[in-house]
Amino acid sequence: MSPEHARVLASDEAQEYYFKEGCFILEMSNDAADPALSIARARVAPGASTRRHRLAGVTERYVIQSGEGQVELDGVATPVASGSVVRIPAGVSQRITNTGEQDLIFLALCTPRFTPACYEDLESTD
Repeated sequence: MSPEHARVLASDEAQEYYFKEGCFILEMSNDAADPALSIARARVAPGASTRRHRLAGVTERYVIQSGEGQVELDGVATPVASGSVVRIPAGVSQRITNTGEQDLIFLALCTPRFTPACYEDLESTD
């Protein structure tokens, strides 16, 4: 990246939105001009779970910032808490559940960057 593309990005809390996966998302860096990586902050309410899904061609990492939960990777559940890092290879089914009493907040780092086309919902909508 040349110096004319170097910049500091600032997150705007007002841009947080509810994603159909079952959590709130704040896109911190997701730009076609920087296709190698996207960074989003995810927030899962107490008692809530995201939908079981996978990302095609995208490796995702969760960096747990606060709260506690349980992550399921290909059906195997593991507890997570502040400081946990979860690496999710492309194509692995995933879901995270907030098992605590406060919001579960984590960064989702995707390589290459997340686009809606890579998201595959694995739950029936019947």
